[in-house]
Amino acid sequence: MRKIITVLGLVLLCYACGAGKPLVSNGKSPIITTIDLVNIVEDRVLVQMDPAAFTSEAIVFRIPKTVPGTYSTDNYGQYIQDFEALDYQGNKLEVTKLDDNTWDISNATQLDKVNYWVNDTYDSEKEVIDAVFSPAGTNISKGKNFMLNLHGFVGYFDSYEEVPYTILVHKPKGLIATTTLPVEKDRKPDELWDGFSAKRYFEVIDNPIMYAKPNTETFEINGITIILSVFSPNNIYKAADLKERMMTMMGAQKSFLGEVNSTQEYAILLYLSDVNVDDAQGFGALEHHTSTVVVLPEVMPKDRLEQAMVDVVSHEFFHIVTPLSVHSKEIQYFNFNDPKMSKHLWMYEGTTEYFANLFQVQQGLISDEDFYVRMLDKMSNAKYYDDNMSFTLMSEHILEEPYESNYGNVYEKGALINMALDILLREKSNGEKGVLWLMKELSKKYGTDVPFEDDVLFNEIASMTYPEVDDFFKRHVLGDIPIDYSVYLNKVGLTTSDVEESSGYFFNGQVPYIDVDVENDSVVYVREGIDLNSFYTNLDLRGGDIFKTINGVDVNVDSIKAIIGESFAWSSETEVTITIERNGELVTVKGEVGSPVKSVKKIVPLKEVSDDKISLKNAWLKD
Repeated sequence: MRKIITVLGLVLLCYACGAGKPLVSNGKSPIITTIDLVNIVEDRVLVQMDPAAFTSEAIVFRIPKTVPGTYSTDNYGQYIQDFEALDYQGNKLEVTKLDDNTWDISNATQLDKVNYWVNDTYDSEKEVIDAVFSPAGTNISKGKNFMLNLHGFVGYFDSYEEVPYTILVHKPKGLIATTTLPVEKDRKPDELWDGFSAKRYFEVIDNPIMYAKPNTETFEINGITIILSVFSPNNIYKAADLKERMMTMMGAQKSFLGEVNSTQEYAILLYLSDVNVDDAQGFGALEHHTSTVVVLPEVMPKDRLEQAMVDVVSHEFFHIVTPLSVHSKEIQYFNFNDPKMSKHLWMYEGTTEYFANLFQVQQGLISDEDFYVRMLDKMSNAKYYDDNMSFTLMSEHILEEPYESNYGNVYEKGALINMALDILLREKSNGEKGVLWLMKELSKKYGTDVPFEDDVLFNEIASMTYPEVDDFFKRHVLGDIPIDYSVYLNKVGLTTSDVEESSGYFFNGQVPYIDVDVENDSVVYVREGIDLNSFYTNLDLRGGDIFKTINGVDVNVDSIKAIIGESFAWSSETEVTITIERNGELVTVKGEVGSPVKSVKKIVPLKEVSDDKISLKNAWLKD
């Protein structure tokens, strides 16, 4: 208690006397923000913000509507309750709520501080249609875990986004903070309080904090200190379980990037969600300059969790290149409540997603064939979106329809744009230059603190490269002409072809050809909307057919398990008789089960490939 009084006393002595307060406009006096993680009330956290003095009679306070990296409207102010503004005598000032995220405070020259309570987002994700993406959300679990994506807790005063912040956190005993937010200068360690500082509001929201019981591992990769912090609610995973795979992956990333080095510290905050309770449902990650928040289900087996971490963390880590090092003014001076979006999602997300796959094949973490499968999957997935939509137009208007519903294409076609561009650059430079070279050059020209003009980037790239690159952007990124990927694959001696692969009778690897009705487990049917193998096509079994009997055995959820087990002993000559229900009628089919095969489209070498194309492919995938 003595330490609490001491800390609060200092705050009161320095900032509570109205006439003695310096002006906010001096740009030096920080906004003192206190977050109480101890005295939780109805799963809510109390936040107090104590600015310096204002000279205007009215001031607007805001909680973000949108934050960088999410490309969605989330209205974090909807999680704020009981907002009040107090004068220097502790009296309430008049406040008008203008919308979910905005409060207008009258008589602002007398404003001492604002108080409000914050609800978290994780508990409500099942109830909300457009729930906040979990890695951008917040969690309040008293005494166990606090996921402080600070845009959900800390607001800003209009026109004072460049003012520094001091953040004081009243923390529960036994929980530690993991963050790259700088510790407040000259602050001694305290078991009840943490103190952090930020030069401006963007730095506040760019540095999430996770409070949890100690479960961290720290290691160094080529000059970067990596902090891996894990919250596992049922203590299934330790940070040590993932350390080796993360070291291998991030070491390969640093080798891939070479001299690119925009940070000396990077934190991975892994929140493992308990799927058996109301908890985070949106799995993935959100990037920041020096950290990433990852949310994944705790029930994942270790091998799948490791691979998921490789895929999502590698993507987020590559964001240190773009948009964190190479970005436009729209991102540098992001408007959290009336954002103007940049035109260059092809780069911010597309280049990053492409690198997250390319580095794995270049560094030997996956085979060439594995990389081809990933790119082909993206070609297939991109077909679900509007391929005739200008990528820059979509990016600029990503918060509105019909562009918002095409956002997922930034990870599909966005990566493919970069693949085609990479091959084109390699071809024109005799293998010496690619997209990584381009991003390094842009990083040198701009960098973390120098943004580019949104409308001139393509001209800048054209001046650095080749006329064909300029034409590529005008046709396929600015323009709405779909990319013929076969043209670019051909440049490196590759093509797409249908290839037959062996398959199981009821499963293709881990993917089933059959399913069970969730409301009636006696109904087992052939899945619809998927490509069936030769076992089904030869017997004229179709999607939606309901199995009634197989070799005289009535089919239900229990019997089908035994039949699947028996199928592993079937030979190609095994006879089978199947009765199915189709459109209300019973149909019986019979015949040999055969050796099931499925037709799969693959990227394969051309039959005749020149040495030049082989060299270009090696430069593309290995240099």
